[in-house]
Amino acid sequence: MDFTEFKDFLEEKADFYNRPDFIESDPIQIPHAFSNKEDIEISGFLAATIAWGNRKMIIQNAARMMDLMGNTPYDFVMSHTENDLKRLDNFVHRTFNATDFKTFIVGLKHIYTQHGGLESVFKTPTHNFLQQNISDFKRLFFEIDHELRTQKHISDPLNNSAAKRINMFLRWMVRSDNKGVDFGIWNTVSPAYLSCPLDVHSGNVARKLGLLTRKQNDAKALLELDLNLRLLDENDPTKYDFALFGLGVFEKF
Repeated sequence: MDFTEFKDFLEEKADFYNRPDFIESDPIQIPHAFSNKEDIEISGFLAATIAWGNRKMIIQNAARMMDLMGNTPYDFVMSHTENDLKRLDNFVHRTFNATDFKTFIVGLKHIYTQHGGLESVFKTPTHNFLQQNISDFKRLFFEIDHELRTQKHISDPLNNSAAKRINMFLRWMVRSDNKGVDFGIWNTVSPAYLSCPLDVHSGNVARKLGLLTRKQNDAKALLELDLNLRLLDENDPTKYDFALFGLGVFEKF
């Protein structure tokens, strides 16, 4: 197919999967339970952080995270005591354990009290991408006392990571298209700066479609994919994540 037919195909698939029905089987349902901006940010960030492995288990454990915080994530982050953190003692999702969870609560409070909140860290992108911002965010987040092992739960694209989970979180917060899936609550960041959440599903489909040639799902592959998606829509390249993910997960493309 030619360029126009190829773009129309991806637009059609993106539109098909970018609808409220998508929420029912995706971790994005966790922040959709909230209406307050900070609650959406924090619940979305934590859900995205543990978004690897079985999707049903991701959603189940992310919901448990919210329950342990009394389903008031922003209030819990900002006003928790040491005794409150003990509630989290038995939490575990794969390699993300209670120590990591507690560190993330303290790290989030540090971001809100010392760095203006999650949106503030990402509001001045450099070089038309958010990779530097993600790296800076990780550095700021871990200014608090923490165990070294916890750092692995926030990827650094400057260390050649595709940073799938945090790019997914950023898509949730930034994209706004009135379809009811992504939130679009961060008005200081343009969707044009977003990167596709590159994982095994989207990567395999992208290779089959000729959008990606690199075999590893790393930062170099992400840049290649990002540049190709920007040729299709420079203002909203990550809408095609719906097409790539849907084709891979639901259609076994």
